Amino acid sequence: MNNKEVVIDERRKFSRILFAASASVHQGDKQWQTTILDLSLNGALVDEPAGFSHSGEPITLSFTLPGSDIELQMQTELVHQRNQQLGLKCKFIDVDSISHLKRIVELNLGDASILNRELALFIEKHNSAD
Repeated sequence: MNNKEVVIDERRKFSRILFAASASVHQGDKQWQTTILDLSLNGALVDEPAGFSHSGEPITLSFTLPGSDIELQMQTELVHQRNQQLGLKCKFIDVDSISHLKRIVELNLGDASILNRELALFIEKHNSAD
């Protein structure tokens, strides 16, 4: 691991899990289909959809859990756009969606203590934004 990787790892507060799923991103009256590459309690990395043009408006990320009819939605902001990928930071997520997302992360992390720490940080960050 080089120094740059160490800095990134130390700065990252939320564990990202690999999660390949079809999704859609909505911005204003526009909608694009995309693929989620990874997820965390704090956002997602997705493929940049063909024809995507960032207007500065919030982006809604929506996806259905594979093998179910459970849909998750989060209101996000674009934090980076590079290498044909969009980095989306969660600004708002409803209780049902965060419950399902928490379970996805929990199953993939395999360590409840890490998840509990990240969930407390998520709640703290979103309460201080009010």
